[in-house]
Amino acid sequence: MAAARRNKRVAASQPGFLSFKSDQDGNNADTKRRKRVNKNKKKSWNKFSDIHDVEEFLDDVRLQERATGGLISEKTDESLFFVDTGENDKSAQPVETTVTTSKKSKPLRIDLILQPDTRIPAPKNILAYQQPNAKKQRRTAEKAAKLAAIGIVSRREKLLQLRRAAAAAGGPVKEKPVANNNPERDFYDLWSAGPPETADPFYLEQTKKKLVKRPNKLNEKPSILPAIEVIAPGGSYNPDFFSHQELLREAHEVEVKKVKAEERLQRQLAVNEEPATEESTFKEQVEGLIEEEEDETGQEQSEEVTEDAALGPSATQEKKTERQRKRQKAERIKELQKKAERQAIDRQQQLFQLRSIHANLKKQEQKTKMRQVQRKARQEAQKSLPRRLGRLKFQVPDLDVQLSDELASSLRSLKPEGSILKDRFKSLQKRNLIEPRERVKFNRRLKVKYTEKRAFKAIE
Repeated sequence: MAAARRNKRVAASQPGFLSFKSDQDGNNADTKRRKRVNKNKKKSWNKFSDIHDVEEFLDDVRLQERATGGLISEKTDESLFFVDTGENDKSAQPVETTVTTSKKSKPLRIDLILQPDTRIPAPKNILAYQQPNAKKQRRTAEKAAKLAAIGIVSRREKLLQLRRAAAAAGGPVKEKPVANNNPERDFYDLWSAGPPETADPFYLEQTKKKLVKRPNKLNEKPSILPAIEVIAPGGSYNPDFFSHQELLREAHEVEVKKVKAEERLQRQLAVNEEPATEESTFKEQVEGLIEEEEDETGQEQSEEVTEDAALGPSATQEKKTERQRKRQKAERIKELQKKAERQAIDRQQQLFQLRSIHANLKKQEQKTKMRQVQRKARQEAQKSLPRRLGRLKFQVPDLDVQLSDELASSLRSLKPEGSILKDRFKSLQKRNLIEPRERVKFNRRLKVKYTEKRAFKAIE
């Protein structure tokens, strides 16, 4: 409190401070003599502290802020005083009133009571200025302005422009605007002198309004085979004789290949079933013994040679003299010179071999062209073949063929063969859409234990 009173005294003692309310006697000084009290203890601070003068000072400051909008000492003379000349201002316009009377209308007493007695502005009502989605609308407007500066106009705006133009011309809208994401629309030249008529393609690509160019490889099919292959004419329910025989021949060739493969495997895994004799058993027992003895004798001789070499005098490398090093350097330089001269002579000789070199180049070009043609033909042939996509190879399914005595005389007696599901599954594998697979085998880890119940035993 002492600090507040000190601040009050300091502010009141300033020469520019004017009090809004003064005492009746016109004297602001304290009339009573202050009582001397010991304030060493905290208990007596609030009891004997006089804050009346501080409160009066603060009330006076608040009153000035309410009545005049600030301290009078801080205001200018023009805002506080005016010169009354006694002449009416002719330029001033009369106040418009709702009731036309001869006397000057005065505000009612009730209106004066309701008017605020302060010049401090009321706090701003934030909710009164808020709009729903104002931030989003502002961003949308800024984005539309940027796009319009580049040359991109929304479809809605284009339709509005066309309607306005049609209304001005007096006719209906005949053409519709091209969409911004239409990939077939034209783009302007980046280095052209004229202004751009459409949007920048790079901008459209970065803003995901124009798709990235799709590689041609992705448009190619993994196989040129059709999704549904038509069966041979011999597979019909009532086939022609020759077409049926052709289908039987193809099935026969497939079976012959399988039999040959099995026979080849059996020949490779065949065991010699000749009876064993004494000579054959002796050869089997002696096999490998003679070679081991020869190897042992050769190893002993090599060990003796290595021991003699180790015991002999070791050859010491003598240090070369300066003269020997110079001679070696001169010989090395001569060899390099001879090599360079030989290369120059070979280049000169090639001038006389231009015809043969030209003929060799033509042959090489022809070979490369032939190889390119062969490579392309090989690639085209491989397009119709299944590729190795996984661990397993593609197994060609068996031909659905009926023998001559199995042919049905009518559709009622025809027996269905094959499975549509297996056919589609094999077709996907053949067209390189999925990898070849095999059915997972179920291996039981624990054995199944069978027990007989008492009721079953009782029946027996």
